[in-house]
Amino acid sequence: MAGHDMSNMPSDPYAAPMSGMAHGNMTTVGLVDHGRNGFDPTSMLTDWETGRTELLPDGRTLRTFEIDAIDREIEIAPGIFFPAWTFNGRVPGPALRAKEGDRLRIVFRNLGSHPHSMHFHGIHSARMDGVPGAGLIGPGEEFIYEFDAKPFGCHLYHCHALPLKRHMHKGMYGLFVIDPDPARQTDPAFTAIAASRLHGSPENAEWQELAMVMNAFDTNFDGANEVYAANTVGQAYMNVPIQIDKTRPVRIYLVNVTEFDPINSFHLHANFFNYFDTGTTLTPTLRTVDLITQCQAQRGILEFSFAEHEDGMYMFHAHQSEFTELGWVGMFDVRGPAA
Repeated sequence: MAGHDMSNMPSDPYAAPMSGMAHGNMTTVGLVDHGRNGFDPTSMLTDWETGRTELLPDGRTLRTFEIDAIDREIEIAPGIFFPAWTFNGRVPGPALRAKEGDRLRIVFRNLGSHPHSMHFHGIHSARMDGVPGAGLIGPGEEFIYEFDAKPFGCHLYHCHALPLKRHMHKGMYGLFVIDPDPARQTDPAFTAIAASRLHGSPENAEWQELAMVMNAFDTNFDGANEVYAANTVGQAYMNVPIQIDKTRPVRIYLVNVTEFDPINSFHLHANFFNYFDTGTTLTPTLRTVDLITQCQAQRGILEFSFAEHEDGMYMFHAHQSEFTELGWVGMFDVRGPAA
């Protein structure tokens, strides 16, 4: 191991934030200006957009979201800028969250320079599909999508204008989560599980929930990606590790929107998780795994715990080595509540 000893080196400018790491060069140099970007990957993890609510005559909730398409240059790695097309000025767009059975109204305004739409993965009428002739609008126009929130699960929305690969890789996508309604469950065991997923419930407050969108960027427009990330900024969660309270379970809403690569993946170090593919069931589709793969638009829910672990930094990343080395890697900073 002598070749890995860095103790005699006077300084290691590339090791931050993991001073003394043997392979200290595995990081970007410098920091992204999140203030200039207008969004912060750390805040994105827990920044759920729940819209404006009002009660309908039939007793249901009408939940209204307002979304603008905006052209905006963003910094995706230190000193690397990308001419993005965004929803509400951020990539990914706002993480929309509703309850099963809500009536959803999405007011979409195109303030960009190209035709755009919002296509929701869920159940709705053809008129609300966000494709040419059904919600695709030109610059300066507005369209209102309206449909019921179903089925519950971890979904996404994205622009469905042509060419699709350009609108996707330019940043027009976001999480769309529908929480299960515990009142619709007949089995008490499933009622409790559904309540744990219902945003704002006491049962849900026991969980640490994180929104992660796996994405990548073709910075020279050659049809291949140069920067990979979760929530847009390469190595954001190496520079600022995600704080985890080991006494509370963790739930990740994960979606892959990577263009130009057939799959992406999520690997958790030193631990295992249960996986709910698409999140439309309350029982895991995979149990006790440490790696899952997703094609574009595939998504799911990961649940795990660090309760039996010692405090420390635990890595997560894509298990395509190229993706990891080009930015899709991070750390969970796991500690007890008093640490």
